[in-house]
Amino acid sequence: MEDCLFCKIIRGEVPSEKVYEDDEILAFKDINPAAPIHILVIPKKHIDSLAQMKKEDEPLMGKIHSVINKIAEEQGVLEKGYRLIVNCGKDSGQEVMHLHFHLLAGQKFGDKIV
Repeated sequence: MEDCLFCKIIRGEVPSEKVYEDDEILAFKDINPAAPIHILVIPKKHIDSLAQMKKEDEPLMGKIHSVINKIAEEQGVLEKGYRLIVNCGKDSGQEVMHLHFHLLAGQKFGDKIV
């Protein structure tokens, strides 16, 4: 998508602080963190939201979850725990219409949703 912020980050048109990248996935630090560790994990393939995921995207979603665990391990929070949030659509609070996973960690979370 030409005007998608995350697609621009993938293409290198907008700077980001990358923590992981391969041919299918990019992970970078959120510019407005909600926790001491707040990393966005996105597929390089543009998918608007989880609701628009296709059957063909299932292997990519599995890989994203493996990458999330790898990042959590590298950040030192795999054993202590982390929160993973996916907003789906505008009513959920999704601001960028490109599927993304929020990995939040580095603090103890209560029952209240961030």
